[in-house]
Amino acid sequence: MINISAKDVNFYYGSFHALKNITLDIERNTVTAFIGPSGCGKSTFLRLLNRMNDLIEGTRLSGEIRIDGEDIYGRDVEVVELRKKVGMVFQKPNPFPKTIYENVAYGLRVNGVRDRRLIDERVESSLKGAALWDEVKDKLKKSAFELSGGQQQRLCIARALAVRPSILLMDEPLSNLDAKLRESMRDELRALQKRLGITSLYVTHDQSEAMAISDKVVIMKDGVICQQGTPQEIYEQPASRFVANFIGKANFIDGIFKGRDGEAALVEIGGKTFSIPAPGKMEGVEVGGACCLTVRPESFLLTKDAGALPGTVSRATYYGAKIEYEVMLNEQPIIVEVYNPQLTERFSVGDTVTMSLIEGCVRVLK
Repeated sequence: MINISAKDVNFYYGSFHALKNITLDIERNTVTAFIGPSGCGKSTFLRLLNRMNDLIEGTRLSGEIRIDGEDIYGRDVEVVELRKKVGMVFQKPNPFPKTIYENVAYGLRVNGVRDRRLIDERVESSLKGAALWDEVKDKLKKSAFELSGGQQQRLCIARALAVRPSILLMDEPLSNLDAKLRESMRDELRALQKRLGITSLYVTHDQSEAMAISDKVVIMKDGVICQQGTPQEIYEQPASRFVANFIGKANFIDGIFKGRDGEAALVEIGGKTFSIPAPGKMEGVEVGGACCLTVRPESFLLTKDAGALPGTVSRATYYGAKIEYEVMLNEQPIIVEVYNPQLTERFSVGDTVTMSLIEGCVRVLK
């Protein structure tokens, strides 16, 4: 069931066109991650969902945004009521000048909850959900400003969770935490979201975070949605060089599109023609025109046998779980990742090798 729907949304800060024809549907009880370069519009879209941009002069909005079928910019919508069901966590912590307990209880009191037992239970469960309970359970009457920056951020997450919003907006909420805590918090938020049934929109610059936490990924650039789909679809079937390069690592091998052989694409590279099974949609690719093969580093088989793409190893970096090779294909460096190196043949700098393409793992793009 669709929880949030945007149709032909355009948004302007003065003359700056921040969002361009944004159309997407977000299903109930899912996590949608928004990712893209700084200034691409992902945070702006989140702020439209709880009407925070109403406070900025000179803005202009066209199109339609609906939550549970209701146009949230309609005349009868009360912003205060909207924000009761649309919670938000910002990148920088913003605790209230209150105790730790009262920070988490604040939204419940504003919403008219008076049952102290319920408030106590909700404060504890929300702090546990934010992985903060063990650190503050004996300090609940102390000021929130006595907490560290990372603790304050988790307190703000707990505060947002306490009122059990039907929609939770998170604008890079974990970016100021250390790497280990960020990873554990990411998993905790994902589990909590599923348990509580909260529709979540999550802005991040961290591609691995986006892939790990989300049911759907939205890639944005210059105010436009470049591609949206499941993490698997985005990673395995990128629609453009930008998407392929932004999510994970990718090699781009230039070639000439020679036509099709059934469901396969025929691509000429360095004077040789290769048959590429399952090449993807190939939008804009024309026979006789330039194209490129998009290959993830793990989608090569590296051997010393004669075969597809010959090259010379120019670098071999051992990471334990994998070895990353740089192989020169003519004058182009290609990155190849070989996992479980203790079980595979190893290569040294200067070795002549062959890179074979794993069937179904190569995309042909314009």
